[in-house]
Amino acid sequence: MAKLVIMVIVAFWVSAIALLSVQNAAPVALRFLAFQSVQLPLGLVIAFSAAVGMVGMAIVLPLLRSPVALSEREDFE
Repeated sequence: MAKLVIMVIVAFWVSAIALLSVQNAAPVALRFLAFQSVQLPLGLVIAFSAAVGMVGMAIVLPLLRSPVALSEREDFE
């Protein structure tokens, strides 16, 4: 059941990003301090940012688990 809920949530976000990508096709350039990127469609920038956020959280969340919770899990198995 949990996998179904996760799949529905991911499908919702993918469709929302696709909808935003289609509606926001105007090119934008990102600026950080003195640096400026090439112009990319806003939808592509949003989709890339969402993907980087998902991958980043998938990497960070296991690192943030408390050692106590992990030791309790090992005792349970």
